[in-house]
Amino acid sequence: MLKTYWGYGIGKKFLEECVIGQTPMEYRKINLNVLETNDKAIKLYQRYGFEVEGILKKDKLLSDGNYYNTVLMGRFNQS
Repeated sequence: MLKTYWGYGIGKKFLEECVIGQTPMEYRKINLNVLETNDKAIKLYQRYGFEVEGILKKDKLLSDGNYYNTVLMGRFNQS
């Protein structure tokens, strides 16, 4: 990740364009995966209507040598 770009609202803008910018019938459901340690992203996704649907336990091995969970999230079209 490029920490240089953190805090500029890029993720929020991207999410708005993908979720809110769509016309009502363009999708039924959006799914995404996020690392359990990414609290900011999880909270952002929840603000836009995504819900936790499951956990993949210890499925990601990172450079620190530890395994981490992946959070599975989904959002149904609100129309």
